[in-house]
Amino acid sequence: MIVCLCHRVSDRDIRRSVADGVHNFEVMQDETQVASACGSCHDCAREVFDEALRACAAAHGVTCASTARVIPITPISQLAAA
Repeated sequence: MIVCLCHRVSDRDIRRSVADGVHNFEVMQDETQVASACGSCHDCAREVFDEALRACAAAHGVTCASTARVIPITPISQLAAA
């Protein structure tokens, strides 16, 4: 089913993102553009994303959030000290 009409993102696209290792909703939004235009699909997209994460955790017997792709951010104070 199409979740986001503005960017033509389906529930399959969201599930594929989770299966590919995207376990952060905002990262998935950046990659797919879901819920980034009019926003009316945000709740549905979030539900599909959360469901996909639960399925991932059940399939792997772990909390998938622990394997999330995280972009490390260096605090400004550490940059100034370098």
